Amino acid sequence: MNIHYCADYENMSQMACDTVLSQLKDNPQQLICTATGNSPTRLYEKLVESYKISPETFKDIKIIKLDEWGGTNGDYPNTSEYYLQKNLIDPLQIPKSHYISFDSSPTDAKKECDRMENEIQEHGPIDICILGLGKNGHIGFNEPSKILYPDCHIADLSKSSLKHPMANKMKTAPTYGLTLGMSNILKSKKIILLLTGPNKKKAIKRLLSRDITTTLPASLLWLHSNVDCYLDKSSI
Repeated sequence: MNIHYCADYENMSQMACDTVLSQLKDNPQQLICTATGNSPTRLYEKLVESYKISPETFKDIKIIKLDEWGGTNGDYPNTSEYYLQKNLIDPLQIPKSHYISFDSSPTDAKKECDRMENEIQEHGPIDICILGLGKNGHIGFNEPSKILYPDCHIADLSKSSLKHPMANKMKTAPTYGLTLGMSNILKSKKIILLLTGPNKKKAIKRLLSRDITTTLPASLLWLHSNVDCYLDKSSI
């Protein structure tokens, strides 16, 4: 893992954006896995700014959603789907054929995970995986546990995740998560990890210790050969 110490959130976002644009310049046909939340928001804004200047850079990319809240009716403005449509899919004019997404309100969550796994097998591996860090060290909805699941799966949400601002604002609280598994993530050709937020100091400190443990899922990224970690120094 290459740690890049950034002056602040803005600098972190710009450095990550530069990396994504560099990858797209080398190969415009990229499958990009996208997280949601505050950590990548400014990065996405910067990508949209670049799109307005050079839309041809983005015409061949495909987007895959990292995770989604489950057990809601799927139409809340706080779902991952709404977030990505607003911040990335619509602004970059990504066609439906180039967007792979968990259904926000599946009738059968297990079948939905199986469908997403098949999508990854058909279109993968992921070229660029953009991740944030959960307060408890999770990535996606791969929560701290004695065991971690390799493939797309239904996740039991931790108390920490259920307190996330997105979940707190929902009229119907989510009861589970849908997420790519650790193997899906670790098979990515390149991973961009964004570390920011004053409430994540403990998780960041644990990650930087380089101890690898399933109780801090993000620590497994130390096993990957191509991770750029952008650390907002105001968060440590």
